[in-house]
Amino acid sequence: MSAAYKTYGQLNLPAISEEILQQWENTNAFKKSIYLREGNESFVFYEGPPSANGMPGIHHVISRTLKDLVCRYKTMKGFQVKRKGGWDTHGLPIELGVEKMLGITKEDIGKKTTADGRPGISVEDYNTKCREVVMQYKDKWDDITKKMGYWVDLEKPYVTFKNDYIETLWWCLSELYKKGYLYESVSIQPYSPAAGTGLSSHELNQPGTYKDVKDTSAVAMFKAIKNEKSSFLFNAIIKNSTFNKEKEVEVFFTAWTTTPWTLPSNLGLTVGPNIDYALIQTFNPYTYDLINIVIAEALISKYLNKETENKEPSDYKAGDKAIPWKRMAQLKGKDLEGIQYEQLLPSEANTLEKIQEITPGAEPFRVILGDFVTTEDGTGIVHTSPAFGADDYKVGQKNNLGILTLVDKQGKFIEGVGEFSGRYVKDYKNEEGYTDVNIDISVKLKKENRAFKVEKYEHTDPHCWRTDKPIIYYPLDAWFIKTTAVKDRMVELNKTINWKPASTGTGRFGNWLENMVDWNLSRSRFWGTPLPIWKTEDGEEEICIGNIEELKQKISDANNFYLSEERGKKYDAQREIFLAEKAMDFLLEKNKDVEHAVYRPDIDGNFIHFLWGKEGESHNDFKKGYGIAKII
Repeated sequence: MSAAYKTYGQLNLPAISEEILQQWENTNAFKKSIYLREGNESFVFYEGPPSANGMPGIHHVISRTLKDLVCRYKTMKGFQVKRKGGWDTHGLPIELGVEKMLGITKEDIGKKTTADGRPGISVEDYNTKCREVVMQYKDKWDDITKKMGYWVDLEKPYVTFKNDYIETLWWCLSELYKKGYLYESVSIQPYSPAAGTGLSSHELNQPGTYKDVKDTSAVAMFKAIKNEKSSFLFNAIIKNSTFNKEKEVEVFFTAWTTTPWTLPSNLGLTVGPNIDYALIQTFNPYTYDLINIVIAEALISKYLNKETENKEPSDYKAGDKAIPWKRMAQLKGKDLEGIQYEQLLPSEANTLEKIQEITPGAEPFRVILGDFVTTEDGTGIVHTSPAFGADDYKVGQKNNLGILTLVDKQGKFIEGVGEFSGRYVKDYKNEEGYTDVNIDISVKLKKENRAFKVEKYEHTDPHCWRTDKPIIYYPLDAWFIKTTAVKDRMVELNKTINWKPASTGTGRFGNWLENMVDWNLSRSRFWGTPLPIWKTEDGEEEICIGNIEELKQKISDANNFYLSEERGKKYDAQREIFLAEKAMDFLLEKNKDVEHAVYRPDIDGNFIHFLWGKEGESHNDFKKGYGIAKII
């Protein structure tokens, strides 16, 4: 007689769960589901690994349940489904957690004493602490993984700080380097002063990073220099003005900004070549002085009332709300090209000599042309600070304006910027009684007849996804993967993917591909995968190391070269590796971390998860898995 099905007196889900889990363990069900399908078509599951320095939550259970369903379904369809567990051990969450635990900031790392006299911490000690805490909740993760019945290989997980994983990334980078897809460049990037690192476009698009904020905005007034090139503006006023002719004529270009802190770094004003502009005579609403301003025709109504046009200026009294105005001239943006203006906020740190020290031959403080200028908002004239905006940087390079970075990487003004020196451009330190420097800059402009309008402006602004603090755009040396070189192919392949829902592929992901920029993979942090690239100080020689054996060989070659009679006659990349040998100890199986001096940027721990080992050691598995990978 066949055995009867087991019956239950009552529904006890925890007991049933324990029973099923025990049965799977006794029968070795997970491993059997893999080796019994040896030779079958593979379905490789690439899981974005969790970080074990944080506790698992119910959202992890939900997402892992969905992942497990797909893998079990594919197993039941006959595929061999290998699923390796992993741990993301690098990145901001670990570093910020350790800094908070130790009561330090990024600036304290690698220093014997901090700026305020407290003991600092060496890079080695800091990385040791990161290594200690990064796996502190691993047992909790393993426990919930087993309890929820999530089938994944926990016995041999990949760990992103382990040498074999790092070596895999090195191999990937070296292959990209050989193909010319890996390059270094200075670019204006989203940067988090609170976290002390640049952010990728992916990080900037994390949920909740864009917040509605109210910032102080200002329409600044830049005084034109009277000379042959600008004389037509002054002549138009003399010809058409009927009021206060004995007063010296002054002309101002108006430019709107939501970041007044960038004004000390202003080097140019950009206009649209075919945009219609007007020269307007009116009164400053703060100083009540008679002024002549240049503004886009389409934007006059944002600042001046149509009803007061051509009203008699002699009837105006200081403080009147109805401010008269009159059009003195109409012109195209291209008519303004090359006109010079006085520096708005001169200081010791932004003199012409300082600018030309950084960029020899630079010609700042001019009106230039740019096709990115619009009349959707502002004044139709763009305040151009090449250090703090991608468009500004490009147009500044094209027109040789130079570059001024008057804000340091902590987000505060450097010394030499007058009364604003040492002040944070945003509240990055949660200072008690913090005073917004943007307000103080705007007040200064008001008092000096250099502001036409100051008001609060509500808009969406990007924030750091880890610190919840505002980001700024900042010039950084960085390494990029030239993803734009294969953009068309990726767009083409995206159309072949059966997205669920379809709107994901055609919407968010498709739009991201269409607007793709080269991938910034470097980070200005200490705890991460070191970029395996060495350069000579003169930049003439450069090498990219692809694996540990190659590194050992290069160090050996460098030692032999250094000790030879040729020492000192030639300076090359191998010499750099010799000098870096101590810092690379941990990559030579000595369990030390990368020294800050070797290479500051690091690859984000989420770079890519090649689960089956580096090239060479498990090359067949690697090629097999890579060729048919299914991304979920």
